[in-house]
Amino acid sequence: MSEAYEQAWRDSIDQPEHFWSQAARSVEWISPPARCFDEAQGWYPGASLNTCANCVDRHVAAGRGDATALIYDSPVTGTVRAYSYAELLDEVGRVAAMLASLGLAKGDRVVLYMPMIPQTVFAMLACARLGALHSVVFGGFAPLELAKRIDDAAPRLVLTASCGIEGARTIAYKPLVDEALRLAAHAVDHVVLHQRDTGPVAELSSPRDLDWDTLRAATAGDPAPAPVEVASADPLYVLYTSGTTGTPKGVVRDNGGHAVALAWSMANIYGIGAGDVFWAASDVGWVVGHSYIVYAPLLVGAATVLFEGKPVGTPDPGTFWRTIARHGVKTFFTAPTAIRAVRKEDPEATFLNQIGTGQCQAIFLAGERADPDTIGWLEDKSGLPVIDHWWQTELGWPALASCAALGDLRRKRGSAGFPVPGYEFAILDESGHQVPTGQSGAVALRSPLPPGVFRTLWNNHAGYAKNFATFPGWYETGDAGFIDEDGFVHIMGRTDDIINVAGHRLSTGQMEQIVAAVDGVAECAVIGADDAIKGMIPVAFVVPRAGAGSEQALHDAVIKAVRSELGAVAALKTAYVVPALPKTRSGKTLRNLLRKIVNGEDAPTPPTIDDPAVPAMLLARVRAHEEV
Repeated sequence: MSEAYEQAWRDSIDQPEHFWSQAARSVEWISPPARCFDEAQGWYPGASLNTCANCVDRHVAAGRGDATALIYDSPVTGTVRAYSYAELLDEVGRVAAMLASLGLAKGDRVVLYMPMIPQTVFAMLACARLGALHSVVFGGFAPLELAKRIDDAAPRLVLTASCGIEGARTIAYKPLVDEALRLAAHAVDHVVLHQRDTGPVAELSSPRDLDWDTLRAATAGDPAPAPVEVASADPLYVLYTSGTTGTPKGVVRDNGGHAVALAWSMANIYGIGAGDVFWAASDVGWVVGHSYIVYAPLLVGAATVLFEGKPVGTPDPGTFWRTIARHGVKTFFTAPTAIRAVRKEDPEATFLNQIGTGQCQAIFLAGERADPDTIGWLEDKSGLPVIDHWWQTELGWPALASCAALGDLRRKRGSAGFPVPGYEFAILDESGHQVPTGQSGAVALRSPLPPGVFRTLWNNHAGYAKNFATFPGWYETGDAGFIDEDGFVHIMGRTDDIINVAGHRLSTGQMEQIVAAVDGVAECAVIGADDAIKGMIPVAFVVPRAGAGSEQALHDAVIKAVRSELGAVAALKTAYVVPALPKTRSGKTLRNLLRKIVNGEDAPTPPTIDDPAVPAMLLARVRAHEEV
């Protein structure tokens, strides 16, 4: 055990205010914090800062303007471009000026529906500079889902681009934005569109539509707005994650605690400081992209890689290793799904052997549970420590990890490591009592949670409070797991209906609502099935109404409905049309039984089942489908 890790964790639990007061010294405050925590106001009450200034301005002021800040690497367009901190400051200032010219001010909201291009990073930082909140929506989401987020956030502006490039596919964004705004009840002031050099040309079809470059040129003579002073507790952004009711949850991130926690994590978990190169192979639409593409690396003066591509196919399964070697990446962060995809295409790691991993010192995995076999393959082929770690959108930064920079490289395949300083874990039973070592239960975190963690949901504080209602004094993570005899924490899966598809958290309950609305569907269940590449995929079981027509037609209608409302990211491709669902006598659908049947696991008939013949019937249907 590392003494440095053990001491840091113990200090963070026994003396949290002292611990996080020390950590706050890494941030440049306008009004420094006089105290560390207040139950009502959160972390660093009364203090003020500007997150954009901490990410950009202060590094230039410190004489590091020539240091590399952002590396844009786009194998799908053949573009590689690096921006120094001075250049980043200029670009962010230009975008802030054009947004300010449209009246954007402190507290306003902006929805970004943009691809992995530098303008997206410029816009996020420009919003932070102005004290406005950004809400980035992943470009793969369907118009209805975008409309829900627009209605909830009530933004003044939508920023978008002409297209996104997903591997070999080019997706025109403007028609999706137009449809979302048609569906939304909230009316935005303007849609500002960046016309990309590649892909289809987007039409400015409404008086509200503005061209990004034209607006930028028109405000070129305007002075770049100075960073706006915001309170530590003021929101930096709203990031939507799937809700169990079909209504997205807007996780609100504060400014002060967020900056402190991310800066601490870069130094102490990932071992990254000024001048280092860090690459999180994610998307800015997800929390990993917010925390570890945009904010954390820049907070500590590192260079961050913005990668527009896929682990395979852009152009081959060597693209990760090529990018790491090309840019001198010190620490690499990706999802297990990506590594499984690489392994599928290149099982002998031929590309990895040819290219190598350059200066890389460690690979971190997160976004879903990393199976031991994938970790073993990657460690064996790369020769690097592969560290699985765990956190959530709500948390914003890791809660479980091997803190490599604190000298703690203990790892056990299948576990996400040990509690990160600031977090105290427990495994609880339904009554809220801690279970014995090795026994599974609900994973909970002691309250109050550390800096950087959400303190409310946008327009839904009651929904936030529910996370602490089941186990008073504890945050209910929604995950199940156990702590083994060596202290390793194992996260085994969700306790609710949220499944993780290639790092995308999706609600099976939301999918059920969509499927149930399809004409001809009497009842349905959607469960998460194991998948070798994506970790999990949704599978639907559908009971047809009498006279519903052919099973194939109903199957196709269900798939189309989910894709139409949630987009291709939902990955629902299988819908078993069956005469009945397995239920208890009280009418509860036995979803766990369905999961076992689909996964090919031993599925004994539960004693509570209403019709014992149903499981055998379902198993036969699943096997017949697999044979086809």
